[in-house]
Amino acid sequence: MLRRTLLCISLSLAGLSAVAQPAKEAVLNVYSARHYQTDEALYANFTKQTGIKINRLDGKEDELVERIRNEGTASPADVLITVDAARLEVADNLGLFQPVKSSVLEARVPAGLRTPTWFSFSTRARVIVHNKAAVKSDWVQTYEDLADPRLKGQVCVRSGAHPYNLSLGAALIAHNGEAKTEAWAKGLVANFARAPKGGDTDQLRSVAAGECGVTISNTYYLVRLIRSTKPEDQEVVKNIAIVWPNQKTWGTHVNISGAGVLKHAPNRDAAVKFLEYLASDEAQGYFANGNNEWPVVKSAVTKNAALESLGNFKPDALPIGDLAKTTTAAQKVFDRAGWK
Repeated sequence: MLRRTLLCISLSLAGLSAVAQPAKEAVLNVYSARHYQTDEALYANFTKQTGIKINRLDGKEDELVERIRNEGTASPADVLITVDAARLEVADNLGLFQPVKSSVLEARVPAGLRTPTWFSFSTRARVIVHNKAAVKSDWVQTYEDLADPRLKGQVCVRSGAHPYNLSLGAALIAHNGEAKTEAWAKGLVANFARAPKGGDTDQLRSVAAGECGVTISNTYYLVRLIRSTKPEDQEVVKNIAIVWPNQKTWGTHVNISGAGVLKHAPNRDAAVKFLEYLASDEAQGYFANGNNEWPVVKSAVTKNAALESLGNFKPDALPIGDLAKTTTAAQKVFDRAGWK
């Protein structure tokens, strides 16, 4: 009888102990190479909708990838989010991502903008921008035109080793072949106004100031200047014009911002839920309205007059996963051509 009484007391205390234990907090650990203040709303609203707290580590792409590699199976990271397919492909080739099957993502993210292991959530185009007074738009209707000798001393660009340019090189290889792309790169280098330096915004300012006549830039840098209220930025916009390249051939090169679930994610379900949230109409609106990128989901509503002012264009239909696989070849081509 005594033994039965003690057993009942023991079970009762154990039950009370279990009830008293606080529930484990739902968390998601995101390693992010997107350094845009407007993304704060993305994270805050995901937590508001799901109750999942986001712990975010911001850093440069290469540093984050190396950190995940070094952490190995002990990595706390659930999601890597970054820009450019080339960078996502580097992480994928290192085996850092795991496959994700989601009916939501498959329904909302177009097939050409996803792979089995990572997904695109916004797009940006790489366009030609020229000085209205120095270079005629008819001269630069294609990427290939930038190697024309009549542009000698007129071209300024950022480093050929930058993923934005490597992805463009990969697209050129896919459409024109490696030999023609190398010849193009050599012609481009011969037309440089100066050695490559700075970012896309620096190139736009140089073109506007007449230091060079033409450059290549991602659209969201241009739209950022259009939306700026600073007089110096408006002066830049006044002096330049945009050309959508290759509209009569394979279309304008488009790249992406994307994310994947990491191989050793300790919070995998929360990670998949986060990717599905990024494909929601609400989140897609933040990409467009906050950072001047186009949504990948067709039903998303955008309210960005500056972005819309660029007009419609024919994008390159090359699947983003195929593009990413050719960036290593593009780097070798650019090295041989002297585009450092």
